[in-house]
Amino acid sequence: MKNPDTVIPYFISVAEATNIIRDNVPALVPVSLPLIQASALITAEPVYSPVDLPAWPQSSMDGYAIRFAEKAYPLSISGELAAGAGAGLKMDEKSAIRIFTGAPVPEGADTIVIQEKVIVKDGNLYVEDPGLKEGDNLRRMGAEITKGDLAVQSGTVITSRWIGFLASLGIDNLLVYPPPSVSIILTGNELMDPGNDLSFGQVYDANSAMLTDALHRSGVVTVHKFRAYDDLDSVQSRLSEALEKSDLVLLAGGVSVGDYDFVIEAAKNCHIESLFYKVRQKPGKPLFFGKKDSTVIFGLPGNPASALTCFYIYVVQALDQMMSRERPGRRINAKLSESYARPGGLTHFLKARLAEGKVSLLQGQESFKLHSFTEANCLAEIPEDRVELSAGESLVVHLLPD
Repeated sequence: MKNPDTVIPYFISVAEATNIIRDNVPALVPVSLPLIQASALITAEPVYSPVDLPAWPQSSMDGYAIRFAEKAYPLSISGELAAGAGAGLKMDEKSAIRIFTGAPVPEGADTIVIQEKVIVKDGNLYVEDPGLKEGDNLRRMGAEITKGDLAVQSGTVITSRWIGFLASLGIDNLLVYPPPSVSIILTGNELMDPGNDLSFGQVYDANSAMLTDALHRSGVVTVHKFRAYDDLDSVQSRLSEALEKSDLVLLAGGVSVGDYDFVIEAAKNCHIESLFYKVRQKPGKPLFFGKKDSTVIFGLPGNPASALTCFYIYVVQALDQMMSRERPGRRINAKLSESYARPGGLTHFLKARLAEGKVSLLQGQESFKLHSFTEANCLAEIPEDRVELSAGESLVVHLLPD
């Protein structure tokens, strides 16, 4: 049996829980990563261009390099330059050089006339472009960015567009806030891996695959998985092991007050500081949050829909803070499409569909039902002090991040 003194009967509000997480989850220490591995991460320092881009005057079109002042003369074609040419050419007077997109502009040339606007006859070039202006089709050295200029600000989300731009500057590493290493501990003797036959009383484990995918979609790369039996030694051993290798630990199940729920006592024995236990909400009331040194621990309910709701509302917040990531658009206001009534006292997070600014509540809100989650694109938040809401009333909606 568990020691009842380890259970902390303290219910806090959703706002209090959110604030406690905000105040206790710092950003991870920045690390230098190869550019391609920095995708979707946040820069931890400003980056300045190590080069001029372009590094030399460059043609932006296929055509001919000329001196603009000589465009009215027949010009002798004295050479050719392709992209990647290792050595430049020098222009003679009243001459032109065949040039291709990306090639270095020869010394003395100041304009590129495109190939469709010339006539080549007897080895001479005749410009047939009355609208041509000096400097046309020529990319000046440093036209995009000059050496020493700011290339990317600190706090920028690195996308494929940024990767392309930074690679063009020769940058191959970035200092970024890394994704955390996460451990998932599944508790419950009744759990069976999908693909196996169930014995009487067993259920398939949905939380492991579900939470792993949710973590990956939130930017986490490394996920360790553990399975604990319904006894204190097993839960405590797995938790101790997970704490050694993780920035964040998720325990799924075993967080309530039944005789076979050991998460709270195991957390105490592992010297985890309890920051809150139990939130005035439905689903997910028996939610635990704590920390040990720099590692953050969540005890999630075992019911999959409850676990996923708590993940979206609280764990994603912690992940964003660890990765120094801001996503203010996750919470918006929307109008309720139909009236709704329920008992008061708990904040309700209801699976819902948001479309054209209106939110519709779905059937199947019970904490053990996952199928209705497959139809949801948001969670509608009903404040704990509201028992009736009218159609058209505004409420907070949490957009699902995936």
